[in-house]
Order: sequence, then C-alpha cells, then structure tokens
Amino acid sequence: MASMTAAVATMAGASMAAPFNGLKSAAAFPITKKSVDITSIASNGGRVSCMKVWPPVGKKKYETLSYLPDLTEEQLLKEVEYLLRSGWVPCIEFELDDGFVRRENNRSPGYYDGRYWTMWKLPMFGCTDASQVLKEIGELKKEYPRCWGRIIGFDNVRQVQCISFIVVKPEGF
Repeated sequence: MASMTAAVATMAGASMAAPFNGLKSAAAFPITKKSVDITSIASNGGRVSCMKVWPPVGKKKYETLSYLPDLTEEQLLKEVEYLLRSGWVPCIEFELDDGFVRRENNRSPGYYDGRYWTMWKLPMFGCTDASQVLKEIGELKKEYPRCWGRIIGFDNVRQVQCISFIVVKPEGF
C-alpha cells in the first residue's frame, strides 16, 4: 500500500506545473538566501561627504535639481555642457508672475496653470559653447530682474524635452 501511495503522489506531482517566473523557471536555479547585514559593508574610512539638500520648510519644489541649493556659475556651466554633449538644443524660458505650477483657471484632469512659460528668444540651434547659454541667461536677468528663468534641453530628433532646470529666481525664493 505504501508503494501505491508513493506512486500516486509521484503521478500527481508529475502532472502539476512548476510556477513560471520570468523567462526561465526558478526550479533550474539553486535558491540561496543571503542576509542583508549592513554592518558588514566595507567603509571608506569616513571620507564620504554628503551635500545638504534644500530645506523643506517654506520652500516650494519645482523642476529638476530643485532639491539642491542654487547652482554656482561653474556648476551651471557643467550642466549646460552635459546638455550640449547629449546633443540637446538649449532653450531658455521665463515667467514673470509665478514660477510654480498651480490650478487656478480650470479643475479638469491634466490641466495646470504655469506649466508653459514664455520663450526667451529662439532655441539655440547649433550652440556648441555653454558660455553662450550663460550669456543669454545674463541678458534675461538684465531685462527682467524679477523673473523666473529655466534652461530646457530639447531633443529635436525625438521631439521631446529631456531636461529642464531653474537658473533664475526672484529674490527671496
């Protein structure tokens, strides 16, 4: 009787399909569980320095990099160089009233005021020097000292905006 029970159990097991996880069955791989022990991670001797992020109290978040303190001119130059190396077209936009996305005029899904800003001149097609973009930012600040300004990296092949970050804010923001 015991051999018959074993035979029935074997037949029942043979007809059951193993669960499928991904492209290969998990049954083909040995399962080993590793404990995650953070104390065993090697240290670099305390040479890590962390950057303090923007304080959350009384500050609104907007755009890429908004959680960081204002970029220095050198850091801004590096961001624009990255934009140009990526093959994106720099474009500068500005806003005079309010630099934040908000809902004032309509409550329908997907509609927000403040999403689209005014373009400062034309997109900088053919620009290869990051200092040209910073020069335009300087002109924008001179013409509209109380404006918000951002740089957008536009991919003209895929027809999409790839990066956008604030570079000019009114005093106190």
